Amino acid sequence: MEPAEISASDLLERSDGSSPHILGVGTAVPKTSYSQREILDNFGITDPRVRSIFLNSAIESRALTLPTRRPDGSWETESQGDLLRKHVTTGLAMGRAAIEKCITDTGAHLSDVRYLTCVSTTGLLTPGFSALLIKELGIDRHCSRLDVVGMGCNAGLNALTAVAGWAGAHPGELALMVCIEACSAAYVFDGTMRSSVVNSLFGDGAAAVAVRAPGGAGTGGPALLRFSSCIIPDAVDAMRYDWDDDHGKFSFYLDPEVPYVVGAHAELSLDRLLLGTGLRRSDISHWVLHSGGKKVIDSVRMNLGLTRHDVRHTTGVLRDHGNVSSGSFLFSYERLRDENCIQPGDFGVFMTMGPGSTIEMALVGWR
Repeated sequence: MEPAEISASDLLERSDGSSPHILGVGTAVPKTSYSQREILDNFGITDPRVRSIFLNSAIESRALTLPTRRPDGSWETESQGDLLRKHVTTGLAMGRAAIEKCITDTGAHLSDVRYLTCVSTTGLLTPGFSALLIKELGIDRHCSRLDVVGMGCNAGLNALTAVAGWAGAHPGELALMVCIEACSAAYVFDGTMRSSVVNSLFGDGAAAVAVRAPGGAGTGGPALLRFSSCIIPDAVDAMRYDWDDDHGKFSFYLDPEVPYVVGAHAELSLDRLLLGTGLRRSDISHWVLHSGGKKVIDSVRMNLGLTRHDVRHTTGVLRDHGNVSSGSFLFSYERLRDENCIQPGDFGVFMTMGPGSTIEMALVGWR
């Protein structure tokens, strides 16, 4: 069944009284950051093909948690167990920092949190981050929680859909989502072009967002008006995080055709999102895209007819942090919000892309 037609003004009018609103955002990365050239030189990578991938990635620096060094200056080889421990320790530190910043930004208190969703793809643990963070932060033990694991870079919007649904069903209650991606806990170093593409791209980062319904006028944050999903079954294997028998650990795989597959389906996904709203692409003032990589961003930009200015925060996050997976779009949203360029009546689109292959979108609006 297709969505019923509703005017843009009605969308915003309804949002004031019923739609969940974003109230605050917070991001965090490890203290250790490296330029692409520093990473190449630290690991003694001289292959010109690999160096070209790193140095032409549109990434200047990334926060990473690298292995410890041996007495001779070489890097320790990390087992899968070492990587899982890094996922937990780095992830908890980043997640806690992002949540605390988000709560401060919201003007709320940790004791106000009634729902917590944690998103991660860089490791598996039970109990999950949600239980560990509730304990670490002293959040009320009756807080409802959800862990979204293994969905990849698109998962931030998948989870935000669940958070918005919970907030809508519990008016006045504060819900949090935090994306925790310790991508340096998911690396394989073997000198191949497959691993080099991945190793040149991802960085460690966490991003948290606070949501409540109704948001009310004057919150400053956008209303979450609607979501859409588009899975591309023919490209289900194009992005994978699976077991590597040769190395005895998990590793990422990115098909070289990913940027073009995602770009080719971006227009279809956007049309679905806007269907029945009365909005056209030209009515969207703000674009918050996942920083998936230079080619992915360029492909989406070209297929949607966006300008470089439209994706300035997306490319800025890629430049300064690399691809921080599921939380990337919140890093971009934080920059958009801090720019103070948003006007009442503006609409925006959030877009994430990841394994499946999947495109997730959200329509947001400011009153």
